[in-house]
Amino acid sequence: MMHRINNGGFRKCLLGFLLILCSNYSSAAVPKDTVRVLFVGNSYVYYNNLIQMIGLITDSIDTKIICKKSVFGGSTLGDHWNGRKGLKSRQIIANGKFDIVVIQDNSMWPIDHKDSVLYFGELFCKEIKQKGARPFLYNTWARQKTPETQNAINLVYQELGKAQGATVVPVGSCWSKALEIKKDADLFNIDGSHPSAMGSFLIALSFIKQITGKLPENYPTVYNYVDKDGESFRIMQLSVA
Repeated sequence: MMHRINNGGFRKCLLGFLLILCSNYSSAAVPKDTVRVLFVGNSYVYYNNLIQMIGLITDSIDTKIICKKSVFGGSTLGDHWNGRKGLKSRQIIANGKFDIVVIQDNSMWPIDHKDSVLYFGELFCKEIKQKGARPFLYNTWARQKTPETQNAINLVYQELGKAQGATVVPVGSCWSKALEIKKDADLFNIDGSHPSAMGSFLIALSFIKQITGKLPENYPTVYNYVDKDGESFRIMQLSVA
């Protein structure tokens, strides 16, 4: 499915902001030509073809990010750890030879089940490091109707990151700042929880900056993805209107 992002001026504003916000996290950059990344999470990973978007955007910088995902809608880190819902995340981590493994809990868990996030987050971080990869934490955003919960979400991921030596990717803070810059920013899907195309674009840039330490200088208008069968399809179009 192709997604169109309008308002090129706002896009430039977000790019400039990301350079400022993420500058303190540049030490997390991986000095490689190719970085293999596994995302362990739920629909916040697979909405709008996020991992394909990351790969396509990094075609224009020195470091190519190749992503794989282990996801199930609404899943928690506990589901992933215990192999519920048919998930095989631990086996994929063990056999995948990844440079980075990104873990993301259910979006409500940092608010309602902090102990679970910290417990299973610790288990995953230790296992990820044992396999020679680096743990990254996907610090998600507050629901559209409850922006006041963002700080609580951030604190849980920050606590986990500090305790386990994991890198926190501050997506929620990026969203908060973007909404300060432009209050009507179209970051949310109609459900007020999942990301819109613009939201996923901002998520992709957050991860790219965190992993590589840089962002592209220029962005094509159209992003086409070629699947394993050689079929090409458009996943994103950046409108200049």
